[in-house]
Amino acid sequence: MAFRRGETRRGTPSTLLVVGLANPGAEYEGSRHNVGGAVVREYCRRHDVTLKVESRLRAFYGTHRLDSGVVSLAVPTTFMNESGAAVVPLISRAALDDVAHLVIIHDELDLEPGRLQLKRGGGLAGHNGLRSVAGSLGTSDFTRLRIGIGRPERKEQVTDWVLRRLSGAHQSDLVASVERGVEALDDLVRLGIDGAQARINGGG
Repeated sequence: MAFRRGETRRGTPSTLLVVGLANPGAEYEGSRHNVGGAVVREYCRRHDVTLKVESRLRAFYGTHRLDSGVVSLAVPTTFMNESGAAVVPLISRAALDDVAHLVIIHDELDLEPGRLQLKRGGGLAGHNGLRSVAGSLGTSDFTRLRIGIGRPERKEQVTDWVLRRLSGAHQSDLVASVERGVEALDDLVRLGIDGAQARINGGG
């Protein structure tokens, strides 16, 4: 699928489609790699938005209806490297007409823990979830809310670093990152992408 700017899609039009990337399964809960999904789930909990599994969408999906419009929120039920298979039907469901209004929330090794960055387009930084989304859409011009998780000391530790379930101080740090991510998502929903960018990027 190649996303064409201005393409009309069926469904209830959404001002934003926010997708938090995560791996499914209890063994991955509380891992750094799942921070994107954790942000979306916590945002929905705070705003009384129900996320329901929709098999056709391959995602948990819900909508937040505001005076300014509808924000669609989702956490794919696919594994990270198949995230694009969920994003494609989600875009149709949300009737999104501009790929810039697709916001992917994901973990970022190249940012120190707790630091956030909101940006449109750019490289994929070796992130399998972003690579899958870009490959399925035929573009990387979507918006990303990057949640910093830092890098381990050695390259061979990366897999364990992102996938291991955390405890103790590391878990507390991740909870704090989720908190900051929810605050950033609140700003994004309230101010829009352009309005939120300087606020989020200047806060870390």
